[in-house]
Amino acid sequence: MAFGINRKQLIQWKRSVEAGEIAFLTHYWLDERFPGIKTVTKVGCADLGKLEKWCRSYGLNPAYIHYREKYPHFDLLGREQVRILKAEGLQEQIKHFQLE
Repeated sequence: MAFGINRKQLIQWKRSVEAGEIAFLTHYWLDERFPGIKTVTKVGCADLGKLEKWCRSYGLNPAYIHYREKYPHFDLLGREQVRILKAEGLQEQIKHFQLE
């Protein structure tokens, strides 16, 4: 279940992904498989080669990309989420979701 974002943010993320850009969308998320995790950042890009290269640049395994038809993405959780959001200059997402 995703919450904490608005329709405008979701539409912008989808447009960016479809355009072949590396796009970030952080939202609240609860999944019993991941106790203690309350947010996820979806890093999406329709250009799979670009998304795979991005994953490798952060030491992430591209095998964990979710190959969705129009919106392939990699889910960032926990410490990796915060580390990469910082590296990408996305402090507003860290602050908004109180990740630190």
